[in-house]
Amino acid sequence: MDPSLLIFFVIVVAIPVLGGVALSAFQRWLLHKEKMGALIAQQTAEKAAQYASHVERIEARLRVLEQIATDGGAQTAAQIEALREHARIPTGENPQ
Repeated sequence: MDPSLLIFFVIVVAIPVLGGVALSAFQRWLLHKEKMGALIAQQTAEKAAQYASHVERIEARLRVLEQIATDGGAQTAAQIEALREHARIPTGENPQ
């Protein structure tokens, strides 16, 4: 085979074919990376929503604890006493 014909074949046929295969492989890899990025973003958003909900519940509980700790005991004592009084009110049932 003539060396110039071989060089012509490599330049005209082999390089474009191999370049096309490489480009196709790169495009598939890029598509895969985009899909993985979208899935990771979705999972991250779901976890962020779960954490936000959890933090909201913790903050609500903390507000209750802060209220109990800062009311000086007067309100708490009054509420306990009101519960005791409520328990002493006859309900028409015989407790014996």
